[in-house]
Amino acid sequence: MAGLCEGGNETPGSVKASKVQQEQKVEVSSYKCEAFSERSLLSKETLRGHSDSSFRGEGYIQCCVGVRLCDMYSNQELAEIHFMYGKADGNGALARRLYQERYPQRQCPDRKTFVRLHYRLCEYGKFNSPGLGRSTTPEVQEEILEAVNMTPSISTRRVALQVHVPHTTVWRLLKEYQLYPYHLQRVQALSPGDYPARVRFCQWFLQQCGVNPNFPALVLFTDEAQFTRDGITNFHNQHVWVYENPRATVPSHHQVRCSLNMWAGIIGDRLVGPHVLVNRLMGQAYTNFLENTIPHLLEDTPLINRQYIHFLHDGAPAHLSRTARRYLDRRFPDRWIGRDGPIAWPLRSPDLNLSISTCGAI
Repeated sequence: MAGLCEGGNETPGSVKASKVQQEQKVEVSSYKCEAFSERSLLSKETLRGHSDSSFRGEGYIQCCVGVRLCDMYSNQELAEIHFMYGKADGNGALARRLYQERYPQRQCPDRKTFVRLHYRLCEYGKFNSPGLGRSTTPEVQEEILEAVNMTPSISTRRVALQVHVPHTTVWRLLKEYQLYPYHLQRVQALSPGDYPARVRFCQWFLQQCGVNPNFPALVLFTDEAQFTRDGITNFHNQHVWVYENPRATVPSHHQVRCSLNMWAGIIGDRLVGPHVLVNRLMGQAYTNFLENTIPHLLEDTPLINRQYIHFLHDGAPAHLSRTARRYLDRRFPDRWIGRDGPIAWPLRSPDLNLSISTCGAI
């Protein structure tokens, strides 16, 4: 009997025991599939331990993110996914519905999976793009960091294509090295003649700070801003988290327009205003505002500071009127900064005016 067992023959008891083990194995595999379909968090190692033929049948999918499609679906399933995409004539949403109707017991892929699978077949001739399984060796890390160092504005997907790794690997490596993607900031374009004027103004400002360290707190930075009902929409940060695309819209470019012309100022650590001006600001209206409104807005400023205030405004057309300049010469003799003033304001220099950011915050 021992010889028969060693030779590979099985007794009825051993056959029955093996069948029981297989049935238990199938039940465990089916349980894992059902648990995954309910979005339970199964580890990849747990699913890998049940990779027998019964587990790779209908409904087979591994609980993984960012891995190859061949690791998520069997070859038969990938072929059927691509078949449904062709049957839907390249419509990912329709292909998903056809796949769900044909195989209701399976885990239905996302519509992007159909598109991505077709792209890989056309691009690489196989289900997976080459190099997705490449490990992040020190050489690969050096290639990624070198690509970012040579072109800081390069995208992670382009780096992934160059180095043949998933773009999530590029993201993870850059984060480990404390590299972050900062957005570009639009600034005022300058003419060649603007630079000397900006340098002279900054040198004068530093000289005044050397004489009086408290000088920045004596400058009244002012500016106006036009606010419309359209506002500023940042589409990069606006999302709608739903299961299906709701085709959400944002109304803009209204035919009936309404706007506000807002004035605000900063002196020291205090906000002056804001105050609503007329929409079409002319020289006389601006002069009336300087004479009658600004004194009331500065009532909370200490009297000793009001005696030495330096008034600053930019080169807007209303600021160039003769009446406005004459009033500033009387109210702030040799202490106002502006175009054609005793202290010349450098044109196209919004970064030197603190009130610009205040109007943006409002």
